[in-house]
Amino acid sequence: MTDLQNTVLEDEDFDTIFSDDIDFTGTVKFEKSFLVRGRFSGEITARGILLIDENATVEANITADMVIIRGNVKGDVIARQSLEIGATGVFEGDINAPNINLHAGCLFNGRCVMVRN
Repeated sequence: MTDLQNTVLEDEDFDTIFSDDIDFTGTVKFEKSFLVRGRFSGEITARGILLIDENATVEANITADMVIIRGNVKGDVIARQSLEIGATGVFEGDINAPNINLHAGCLFNGRCVMVRN
């Protein structure tokens, strides 16, 4: 598992970038790292890293290996390895993850379940 809290992620670190001018509704499934900057509604199922960037808005249930929230997310998250909510992150929903990192300044409203793998 990668410790992302002290890592700066660049665009080049992501195989797919969902840009800020996209408004998408539906289901997304991917195997590699994915960066969301736009508006998304639906369901996300993933292997790898999912980053919800600062200005992104996501209303979806999410299942991924690693989830980083820096924008606004509403829905439940299952993170197989870890979930991080950055200082700019706003998350409303339930979390199920073995490792959780909440930065000072973030907002989290929901329930949290931590289980070891």
